[in-house]
Amino acid sequence: MIAPVQILVLIGWLLLSAACLAAWRWGGKPERQGALLILAVTLVFSVAGFIPDKALMRGVYLALDGALAVGLLLLALRHAAGWLGVAVLLQGVQFSLHAYYLVAERRYDQLYATVNNLVTLGVLCSLLVGAIWANRRAAK
Repeated sequence: MIAPVQILVLIGWLLLSAACLAAWRWGGKPERQGALLILAVTLVFSVAGFIPDKALMRGVYLALDGALAVGLLLLALRHAAGWLGVAVLLQGVQFSLHAYYLVAERRYDQLYATVNNLVTLGVLCSLLVGAIWANRRAAK
């Protein structure tokens, strides 16, 4: 039988896949690059979850969030798209969340999971909005 947590993980991967596919299909160059960046970092996050040393894993999570934030910032500087500005701000929140839990040496709890998932959902929604805007601009 499938546990509720497994269903949530599958839903998360479906949302990620749908957002990246939509950005690739309907988006312009910044949306495609953003989708590739988000997908690549998420895949590395999944692999990093198998690191047996939890302290090292937390540091890797922080570095990956920083890399995603910097990557989105570079895209925002190059393309000046509104959705990228929102994604950069949300990634700043996520980086701060990881940094706080790392420095305070707190265990990941329900608050961490909720904020982490909401920020990720916000980044994916901003990517979708960017793809929709790019599609409308191309249709005109």
